[in-house]
Amino acid sequence: MRRPVVIASLVALLAVAPSTLAQPRELMPGVTYEEQLQFTTHGPVVVHVLLAPRPGNLYDVRPVLSNESILGRETVTSMQRRLSPQATVAGINGDFFSSADGHPTGILVRNGALEHRPVRERSSIGIDTSGALRVDRVALLGTWQGTGQRRAVNEINAPPGQNGVSLFTPAWGPTTPAAPGTVEVTIAPFAAPAPNVELAGTATQVGGGGNTAIPPDGAVLVARGTAATRLQAEAPPGQPVRIRLILRPDWAGVVSAIGGGPVLVRDGKPVFRSPESFTTSQLVPRGPRAAVGQLADGRIVLVTVDGRLPGFSTGMTNFELAQTLVRLGAVTGSALDGGGSVTMAFEGQLLNRPSDPAGERAVAEGLFVTYEGVHVTTPTELVVSPNGDGIAEEQTLTYKLVRTSTVTETLLGPDGVPRYSFAGERAPGVYPLVWSGRREDGTPELEGLWRWSVAVTDDLGRASQAEKTFTLNQTLGFPQSVGPALVVPRRLPRAVASFTLTRATTVTARIETPAGTVLRRLGRQPYEAGQVEVAWDGRTGKGGVVYSGTYVARVIAVNELGSVALTREFTVRRLPGPLGLTG
Repeated sequence: MRRPVVIASLVALLAVAPSTLAQPRELMPGVTYEEQLQFTTHGPVVVHVLLAPRPGNLYDVRPVLSNESILGRETVTSMQRRLSPQATVAGINGDFFSSADGHPTGILVRNGALEHRPVRERSSIGIDTSGALRVDRVALLGTWQGTGQRRAVNEINAPPGQNGVSLFTPAWGPTTPAAPGTVEVTIAPFAAPAPNVELAGTATQVGGGGNTAIPPDGAVLVARGTAATRLQAEAPPGQPVRIRLILRPDWAGVVSAIGGGPVLVRDGKPVFRSPESFTTSQLVPRGPRAAVGQLADGRIVLVTVDGRLPGFSTGMTNFELAQTLVRLGAVTGSALDGGGSVTMAFEGQLLNRPSDPAGERAVAEGLFVTYEGVHVTTPTELVVSPNGDGIAEEQTLTYKLVRTSTVTETLLGPDGVPRYSFAGERAPGVYPLVWSGRREDGTPELEGLWRWSVAVTDDLGRASQAEKTFTLNQTLGFPQSVGPALVVPRRLPRAVASFTLTRATTVTARIETPAGTVLRRLGRQPYEAGQVEVAWDGRTGKGGVVYSGTYVARVIAVNELGSVALTREFTVRRLPGPLGLTG
């Protein structure tokens, strides 16, 4: 029997908070996420950064409408879960919106169709067919024409004002809003309302008062006041109706657009003040912020800043957000809705910390990076250890397809020999593989680096592939609690947990809270195979005595096979009052 090796440290080590909370990690091929921590004179600021390839081929950056309707609101995570069968999705909240009914404030273009007008006093954000990000002040000049001259179209998917005309499309919903005193002309068939072209259809019926059905392949013109009289006279049933929705600038090639503002970055320089219709209270106070930008190489950057969370993140001013985009390499960029709306998520899971006390806020739109290639998820275990201790005994490997595809998947061992392979056609869906980490005779497989790769070609001829790695490593196992609760304060360290080493390795031990905060680092040194005990005197790295509760002993073993870590919870009981040291 080998005698236990006791790891202990009586030297207090001060933990230095890093400037980056987490290294960039890949969410899907080509798309990374990073959480950054900045220390400022105003307090800490947490910044979340998504980097994605230039839109094109399998990638897109596009607005997603809540509930697929102009009215109403939906959380960003809910939108992503709804969209997930069609693509792998990451992104942030979108435009400002009405808190009363959820309609967006500014422009909305989806798949080339103009579904809400821009606000000419604020920036609009567009993505064109080349994948370029456009940030401009855009105005709408809309007209309709029946038997008479061209007349103004003032709104798209919004109630008309006095003596105004609105165009309602299926993006609004099934029927026009109830509105006494209106004249409503149904046009069908009618193409999706692309800007800067003449659209034509035939008036099929005339009604009034709202609640007119909007045909799935049509639209409805709604007018009030003097405009209603003209519409009724000049667009009777059977009359051809022509509509133009002219944008200035024309934004040729823009296929997706969303409102926002103000502009943050122009020609690689931060914009201190833009003459847009925002109040000082929207721009100057530090708070949660969201933005989109494009780097010189075409990559898209999405940023959210947590705020209104004292001690965690104070947030940024609008100009500080502009400086952050420039620091990240953006050459153009714009803000989006801020405050409690600020959300960043991936595949329906939050990445940031929304500021509303109730949590994530329902919003009008999301601005999402979508990927239609194969998505191989992170293995459930980064280290597999089929040693019988009940921890990380098997591996689950999963990938997602959003289109029918020809698939080749392989699990490759450290010796370069496949242990599992498949080649054939798969329908859209999620495909898991559960692997025991053992051979057919029940003995553990080879230790070392394993590779799980999937290559596909979808029914549109687009190829994609992804690979994930993990290790099989049995160096460390069998975590156990040692003895009863640790009683503090005490003079000497006492064993609180033990682990088993199967080979010589370098071991690091530390004490953490259940949430992962490091309280004490207990040294790093080489050890031979055998049992390892972690001993602690109940003090933090700064020398303070901890309170009663649950704590975690973490051991990290590093050798030629890589790194493997295990944890074990234990309890601490702190004696009340000014008592002397125990132990």
